[in-house]
Amino acid sequence: MKEEKDMDQLEDLTRRLEALEAIEEIKALKARYFRFVDEKKHDDLAALFTPDSTLVTDGITWESPQHFAYTIRDLTGAAPSVHHGHMPEIEITGPDTASGIWAMEDLLTFPAGPDAPEGHNGYGQYRETYRKVDGRWLIDTLELTRFRMDPLDNWTADE
Repeated sequence: MKEEKDMDQLEDLTRRLEALEAIEEIKALKARYFRFVDEKKHDDLAALFTPDSTLVTDGITWESPQHFAYTIRDLTGAAPSVHHGHMPEIEITGPDTASGIWAMEDLLTFPAGPDAPEGHNGYGQYRETYRKVDGRWLIDTLELTRFRMDPLDNWTADE
């Protein structure tokens, strides 16, 4: 009986350790997401998603991770940006699945021009699911909702 109890405790400890490791891997995945956006590493950004992922930002559904990443590239160009994720709530939902909620803040300014979007300091929330594919955690669904956007002036390159 004691051996059975010891095995149960060991299995529980192993499961809990694996869950903690998965949560840390997902946190690192999301950190890379924010960093790749700001470092303008658009191909690396697209590679953080499952090939059949669903991405929705501010009500816009993107046809693919590449379309999402390349739209960011085309919209912002070399413009500076700052993206932060805070206070992750990550739940392991299965052996290869998880979900998460992240508070976020972004600061974006765009090159000034007649059709330039307005710069903003935005605040909101990401709701995501994750899937482990070939031993790697990837973002499977992403929904970004901004709760507030304060306007910022766009930038003009020094001449």
